[in-house]
Amino acid sequence: MANYIDGFVLPIPRKRIDQYKQAAEQVAEIWKEHGALAYFEYVGEDLKLEGTRSFIDAVSAKADEAIIFGWVVFESKETRDKANELVINDKRMPGLINPLTDPSRLIFDAKRMVFGGFQSLVFND
Repeated sequence: MANYIDGFVLPIPRKRIDQYKQAAEQVAEIWKEHGALAYFEYVGEDLKLEGTRSFIDAVSAKADEAIIFGWVVFESKETRDKANELVINDKRMPGLINPLTDPSRLIFDAKRMVFGGFQSLVFND
């Protein structure tokens, strides 16, 4: 299976996980409407391995923040590029994203998010 994925890691305040989850569930549906095959987000639990740099360090997480790790699966990079363009222009997105990035109740700080698009290297199902 040679899919293409967008992967991301970001910190969010622990007290806002439920609010973030609600928005993420809606965002996942929008991405799927526009071509994503699957959408996954997980909350970090076991984030340190001696001798490696942790996700906590990578996103400069604070003690009261949780780490979100997620990925969106696409058929190809071309499908991903088209879907991402459609999602950005989807009229529902500002209503979901803007409250999460509002400085007065910040949940999502895009400057501390790590993101990238990845092509398949090893797939062992």
